Amino acid sequence: MTQIEEAREGKITFEVGACARDEELLAAQVCQGVAKGEIVILKNRGRDLSKICGVGKGLKVKVNANIGTSADSSDISTELKKAKIAQKVGADCLMDLSTGGDIDKIRRTIISETNLPLGTVPIYQAAIEAGDINRMKIGAILKVIQKQAEDGVDFMTIHAGLTTEGLTRLKNQGRKMDIVSRGGAMLACWMKRNNKENPFYEHFDEVLDIVKEYDVTLSLGDGLRPGAIEDATDRAQIQELIILGELAQRAQDKGVQVMIEGPGHVPIHQIKTNVLLEKSLCRNAPFYVLGPLVTDSAPGYDHITAAIGGAIAGASGADFLCYVTPAEHLRLPSVEDVREGVIVTKIAAHAADIAKGISSAKELDSKMSLARRNLDWEAQINLSLDPEKARKYRSQSQPSDEEVCTMCGPYCAVKLSREILR
Repeated sequence: MTQIEEAREGKITFEVGACARDEELLAAQVCQGVAKGEIVILKNRGRDLSKICGVGKGLKVKVNANIGTSADSSDISTELKKAKIAQKVGADCLMDLSTGGDIDKIRRTIISETNLPLGTVPIYQAAIEAGDINRMKIGAILKVIQKQAEDGVDFMTIHAGLTTEGLTRLKNQGRKMDIVSRGGAMLACWMKRNNKENPFYEHFDEVLDIVKEYDVTLSLGDGLRPGAIEDATDRAQIQELIILGELAQRAQDKGVQVMIEGPGHVPIHQIKTNVLLEKSLCRNAPFYVLGPLVTDSAPGYDHITAAIGGAIAGASGADFLCYVTPAEHLRLPSVEDVREGVIVTKIAAHAADIAKGISSAKELDSKMSLARRNLDWEAQINLSLDPEKARKYRSQSQPSDEEVCTMCGPYCAVKLSREILR
């Protein structure tokens, strides 16, 4: 039985219990959330993960880090370094988006060398193995899904909600950026050239049969997500979201865990609306957002534009933030880009957790405030979301009075107020 089927029978699985302990919740609360489809447990039944990752309503906002090769850069050792640094600095999950080199070997190496849930986008491998996107066959696509599930992949993105009707609606309306989802663009090309409906949509039940066997969580991708803030919340995006809600219900009815992917590029004032729409149309299925990026005009700093949007989305009810690195829109990220992307997204998730009333998040900030009040520099460093950077900055500060820092020196407001108020 899958996690959602066990939960419907009121059974507290090991994974549900572990998630509840990590979240400081009652196991029955998590079990109920899984049963309703409002929480997913990202774990292939064939993997042995020491840390269980739950995503959804009432839980801490989780952070995903994308890694993977390209046609121009396919060094396994580099991608493994990215995976390990992402795990070290606090990512909750990884996604292997490889499109170059030995994709099977890359995926299997990441699974064996890391201890985080791993996601994939199977159409990438299917397209590469076909040699030409337009020659892909549904049988080959299903074989890739089967192979990746057997390897231990914990969640998979499939763009099943992108239909011929949606493409027509997109074309009729017009956009600044058309399709920016790589998987969505691949499918759109295949559909147009073959004059057929989306194979994931037409063969959705066959996909469900495979992933259910391994308890792989489906992440229903947004192939028509906006890639420019001017395109946000348009008809094509919302039509796809409606279809994703229908597909999510079919998956849950069949005993498959599912989450919904979301935009993308969204101006600040539309983020909450997007979250509420997903929660309403998809019956509170966990919402997995890329960013969202709140401006299109900051290449080199898109990890910041995404963190701004991610904090607002998380506070509004989004459950899972896909990180964005400083290299977004410019190049394949480096190891340091991955590190920085995870950290800033962790900050966004933490800020959202405070807004949601997550007790552990509020407690961390309370401890930090006390450490600052006491001018306890070691505690401040250890409590920080990036202790390594905090320690580096502190070591570069050499005040004449070791109790303070070089910003204020003898005029430190904390020290002066402590002397007169305590």
